[in-house]
Amino acid sequence: MPFPTLNTYLAHLSDPNRPASSVWLDSAGRAQGKYFNCTITSAFQPIRALGSSRIVAYEGLARSASAGDAGLSLWKLLDHAASDDESIELDRLCRMLHAINFFRQDEAGQSDLYLNVHDRLLSAVSSNHGHAFKRILDALDLPLGRIVLQLPTTTPQQGWLLNYVADNYRRNGFRLALNAASVAQAQAMVAEQRPHAIKLDARYLSGGVSLAPLLDAARAAGVKLIFKRVETAPAIDSAEDIAGLPLYAQGYYLDQPQAALVTEAALAA
Repeated sequence: MPFPTLNTYLAHLSDPNRPASSVWLDSAGRAQGKYFNCTITSAFQPIRALGSSRIVAYEGLARSASAGDAGLSLWKLLDHAASDDESIELDRLCRMLHAINFFRQDEAGQSDLYLNVHDRLLSAVSSNHGHAFKRILDALDLPLGRIVLQLPTTTPQQGWLLNYVADNYRRNGFRLALNAASVAQAQAMVAEQRPHAIKLDARYLSGGVSLAPLLDAARAAGVKLIFKRVETAPAIDSAEDIAGLPLYAQGYYLDQPQAALVTEAALAA
């Protein structure tokens, strides 16, 4: 493991004589946490470069703990039962678990880790977004430069909030990915926010809306375009027909979320 401070922390978590805490390791070495009497851990879904299938990043997803990868997605259930303060606590716990479970695996290589910032957190935190998470990464000597914080979809009326939050995260050293609700919103984000990446639903690959202006703007600004929710082969075929810009894709047609990162042997296969 290339992160000695994290390795020391994991050894501490595995010590049977340590005091009880909100984070521990299961028998497989995965970090788990407790929230509302639910045991939470991490699953990871790859983000692939179209054409080569090369994995460039993973998105961390909160799952209930289970044997293997059969855990349920608990975020919506837990978030709806939580107050604003509890929602912030849940969001930070999930990001900490994902960072630990990602960087403890050698298969992470040089891939980036995309972590969700959920919509209630945008308005619930008063200032200095990202500072608490940055302190956790610093304490574990984990590379902040490989973390991409993924902000939720916003309405045009929330543009001021998006700018405010994005500016705070950038001041703390984070790169950002934005979720766009439409091609037009994605194009506006390229011009106004210039994030590291923009995620757009794969349904826009099927035609009906021209992607050419967005592709040109993203190319000029150096913004990655990631098509999410890829569920069928035609969506991939449509994306690979678009020339002139490296495109990226994520979805259940390509990969199921799982606790273990993809091995070199599995990637070659």
